[in-house]
Amino acid sequence: MVTPLLKAHHLVKRFGSRTAVEGVSFTLQRGESVGLLGPNGAGKSTTIGLLAGLLVPDEGEVQLEGSPIAGETDPRKRKLGLVPQELALYEELTARRNLEFFGSLQGLIGAKLHRAINEALQLVGLADRAGDLVKQFSGGMKRRLNLSVALLHDPELLLLDEPTVGVDPQSRNAIFDNIEQLRQRGKTILYTTHYMEEVERLCDRVIIVDHGRIVADDTLVGLKRRLAGTGRLTLDLSAAPEESTLQAFRNRSGITGVEVRETRVTMTVEDLTVGLAAVLEEVNRSGLRVRALESGQASLEDVFLDLTGRSLRDG
Repeated sequence: MVTPLLKAHHLVKRFGSRTAVEGVSFTLQRGESVGLLGPNGAGKSTTIGLLAGLLVPDEGEVQLEGSPIAGETDPRKRKLGLVPQELALYEELTARRNLEFFGSLQGLIGAKLHRAINEALQLVGLADRAGDLVKQFSGGMKRRLNLSVALLHDPELLLLDEPTVGVDPQSRNAIFDNIEQLRQRGKTILYTTHYMEEVERLCDRVIIVDHGRIVADDTLVGLKRRLAGTGRLTLDLSAAPEESTLQAFRNRSGITGVEVRETRVTMTVEDLTVGLAAVLEEVNRSGLRVRALESGQASLEDVFLDLTGRSLRDG
């Protein structure tokens, strides 16, 4: 059996009376790109903090290459690279000076440090801005520089905590391109986000967390297979439906789930063709009108809704 690069074993973290992480266990194999997906407040950043050694678990342990991490000074922690959600940069220094400082903390000196800085800046597309003060950078450029800091010591595993927060679409795509290059180089990546499209683009496997617990751990194909053959219908009605109408939807054969938000009703159906006819029949009977209609096959968002009973962005 192959020893995983990293193993989280029954991690628990409490802050006062609130349990932020409750019994989280998973493994990361070398070369995997894994998405840690969940709404805001689900425990993603706390989990990253535990894995990086920034937080001490109340229960459980983190293993690296089969052995528990032995405190702050464990030299094996150099195998980890952390890109925190909050920017960790000195804005009054240039990009290069920032990298020189953080590289020295990793024990890099001389020609090795100079080479690592040049390679990191080249990867994130900031080589031509190396001498500029960080305070002059856009939010997206700061995010890319933040990523380059984590790459200086050439870590095997990158922990990326929502690295695209607050950036423009162009910078977001640039960060995606950087991460895809790192995947091609064989880096192991754990990527936290609450955006479905990010994990669908970047990750081989998805761990879904909700209220501090793992509710699913599977490949993208495996997760979607859970709702294979099902469709989604979303109706925007002329008024909020009465409970009797919603109950009529639920009682219809072939309709397996109903969610309502004001005038919008979303249903999971076994067959889109048959389901649509049944739904429209009930709408007509209720005296309501359909203002807009959307239909399609089950998505990752639908899987999350099915597992947790709430939308990913509910928080």
